[in-house]
Amino acid sequence: MAWFDEARFYHIYPLGLTGAPHTNDYILKEHRLKNIFPWVDHIKNINCNAIYIGPLFESVGHGYETTDYKKLDSRLGDNQDLKDFMDLCHKNKIRVIFDAVFNHCGRDFFAFKDLRERKEASQYRDWFCNVNFYGNNYFNDGFSYDNWGGDDGLVKLNQRNPEVKSYIQDVIRYWVKEFDVDGLRLDAADVLDFDYMKAIRQVANEVKEDFYLMGEVIHGDYTRWVNEEHLHAVTNYSMNKALWSGNNEHNFFEIAHTQRRNYDMAGQNPLGLRLYNFADNHDVERIASKVNNKTHQLLIYTLCYTLPGVPSIYYGSEFGIEGRKEKGSDWNLRPKLNIEDYSDAVENNPLTFGIKILGKVRESSPALSYGGYKELLLTNRQYAYRRRLDNENVIILLNNDDNPAWFNVDAEGIDKYYGCFGDANVSSSDGRVSIEIPANSCQILMPEELYRRFVGDEAKEKDEVKAEEKSEVEIIDEADDIDGTESESLEMADAVAEGGVDSPEETETIVEDIADIQEHEENVLDATEEGNDKANEEASEPDIETLVPRNVSYEEMTIEELQHCIFEKMRNNGPVTPEMKKTITDNIYHDSLINWVKSFR
Repeated sequence: MAWFDEARFYHIYPLGLTGAPHTNDYILKEHRLKNIFPWVDHIKNINCNAIYIGPLFESVGHGYETTDYKKLDSRLGDNQDLKDFMDLCHKNKIRVIFDAVFNHCGRDFFAFKDLRERKEASQYRDWFCNVNFYGNNYFNDGFSYDNWGGDDGLVKLNQRNPEVKSYIQDVIRYWVKEFDVDGLRLDAADVLDFDYMKAIRQVANEVKEDFYLMGEVIHGDYTRWVNEEHLHAVTNYSMNKALWSGNNEHNFFEIAHTQRRNYDMAGQNPLGLRLYNFADNHDVERIASKVNNKTHQLLIYTLCYTLPGVPSIYYGSEFGIEGRKEKGSDWNLRPKLNIEDYSDAVENNPLTFGIKILGKVRESSPALSYGGYKELLLTNRQYAYRRRLDNENVIILLNNDDNPAWFNVDAEGIDKYYGCFGDANVSSSDGRVSIEIPANSCQILMPEELYRRFVGDEAKEKDEVKAEEKSEVEIIDEADDIDGTESESLEMADAVAEGGVDSPEETETIVEDIADIQEHEENVLDATEEGNDKANEEASEPDIETLVPRNVSYEEMTIEELQHCIFEKMRNNGPVTPEMKKTITDNIYHDSLINWVKSFR
């Protein structure tokens, strides 16, 4: 067990987020990295505890054609800015990993510049792959060389050269010493030499406890990379594709099949194959642009957070922003954003709020980090599974149909569950759990002890509210006594007036007591009025059964009006149980209710 097994990553592409120029003149003009500092509070607020950021170091364009591995990109600032950022993150208990571009470098990298200038005489000619002085390249250097992805701007490093290995190992040591980095995401790990990765892992084991190595791998048997000699984890691209296409095509079988394949590779052990789950990133189109039904985004993130692996959020996607590639360019996927423009997102954006809840769920439940996986139910449009660690059992239920669906699944020996998305208390019957999940939505069920850990301070606040409500009742009862009988203060005043006391000192004491009692009685009566006002206000809230909605479109209706319409449509199809009614009233998301009410045939 290591910190990265319980990580909830937030992925930042800094050149895009800060709006840096697309090309670098290597002159520091603006400390743009500081624009990311305010995002740390937001990252904490949505319950992420780790950041993957990069590329960071000096480059000429998009960041992956590195010029200097030991210098922050001039478009972002200087090394002190990066140190300050790392200090800020660590003070907030957020781990940080850097994008490590060790497969190739840029043409301005010192060793390649020497090769360009000195040709055959360069001491660095063997730092690069297949240098041929009888050939040429796109830039007309008078020699050819291997590149990455057909781009001569990305010069492939000779990873079998001991000097190259030693140089990259020193870079890692430098990043730890100077910036206290917690791990690396290895770019293009699926084309790295395996001995080269071993050398990187050796340094990782040396520089810092639990120094994390995660590799970008697209296809193949992930266990080739994830093992004791090479990497700790890889990107879960196979699941990434299944997430959006499985939801778009109403085909949970694709997602479940991918999960089974990964779990088999892991030897049925959640830590047998560590995976990095994501809905989108800087290389693929935004999930909001790929899903046919926007409400399915929360289902996709629920899968990311609850299937084996660690979850990641790509900056801005928690707000549901869109982004597509255009003319082969990725810059639309990497926009400039200002966190102030999203200051109320957690309160007003259901997706952002849902992701915050998922972060809290993940934080509260070790079973989601270390527990075994078991499929409980699978159809084209419904999917249920559980994660279990010892006696801690979490059940995940997903419905991507346009109609509500009833789930009846194995209770796994637990008598009662509590829902994390809205109040949903479910008791098992005959060893099974039965619950209705609204259209295009999901639920996470926890047993009581785990649920109490999840709600944390919220439960305490609810208890305090109940205690406060109880005190209001007691105050009202006390006020009735005051209003219905002669008050104690009046009785004492009469005694003074009639001379029924023995001394001036006793009279003075009684007068002070009268003042105290009168102040208390006034406070009680004030509280009574407030309690009555509150009761009247609550009584004025219409019940969805009796409410009469306005004659307007669904989009113009209030939440209560939409809830009433759904209730009526359910009632037309048969009896509406109290549980069904509660399911309606617990859904307070306008967009979700619109999709729900329109789903009835």
